[in-house]
Amino acid sequence: MSEEVFRQDLDENKAERPGGPFVIELLFREPAAMPSKERMCAVIEKHVGKTECFCHDGKTAGFAALDYRAEFQDQSVPVQLMVTACTAFDGEEIDDFLRSQMWDCLEERDRILGNCRYRVIATDMLARALPAAKRATLDMDFLEALSELYPDCEAFYFPSSGKLFTAESVRRDETEGTNRFIYFGVNVRFFNVQDSEDMVVDTLGMSTLFLPDLQYHFHGMNPNWVVNHAYNVAAYLLGSGNVIADGETVDGVVDGEMSSALHWSCRYEAALIQPPREVLDINMGECASGTR
Repeated sequence: MSEEVFRQDLDENKAERPGGPFVIELLFREPAAMPSKERMCAVIEKHVGKTECFCHDGKTAGFAALDYRAEFQDQSVPVQLMVTACTAFDGEEIDDFLRSQMWDCLEERDRILGNCRYRVIATDMLARALPAAKRATLDMDFLEALSELYPDCEAFYFPSSGKLFTAESVRRDETEGTNRFIYFGVNVRFFNVQDSEDMVVDTLGMSTLFLPDLQYHFHGMNPNWVVNHAYNVAAYLLGSGNVIADGETVDGVVDGEMSSALHWSCRYEAALIQPPREVLDINMGECASGTR
């Protein structure tokens, strides 16, 4: 764990915008050519379902995901999947605060961010209108297609959550269903509070799906237990929707496992750790820290 001291930065100008595009950055050591239109159509359709290419000009490739339609007040349109041409990448733009929470790639993190000089950016468009679980499925199927289309990709970076994965770990992952989005698209972060025994665990990435991020401010409990609890609650919210209201409770943790013998109350509060956003704060009872 990093011993570096970071400061809170809750500048409202840096606040999250829920429902924004889900961005996938593919990182490379050498420039990567955009695959042919025919190749991209075949691979994306294999993973995503029926698609229609509406743009492939060497700078941008765009595909309409015909099985995923965004419903608006006066029309229904297919969600779009976009891929850019390869451009320069500077890993130094990813600061120490973001690097400190790249738990899935700690050993390779600095090597990847130092050696990768190029990137391809992929994103969904109009997908904010989809139900959360459906969008999560689409984005992860798109990720699988990208990993096949770009075999020389070194790593995948997800800006909305700050997660970094080696390309090899993405290709060999066997997580199923919407849990794929929780694994790749949601980061459970951990912080020690300076000059105290307090700790903070929170999530980052849920707001892309218009779901609440979670927050735990606590002491006296193994933080790994809290991290596992956060992943479980995040998965529950993705599967069930935003069904936890102010004052309701979730099962707590007893001996490292979620247990209905203990209930922790929930309340929507301002985040303690940047970026500024509303989070679902989970009060851990006798282990809770701070005031609520």
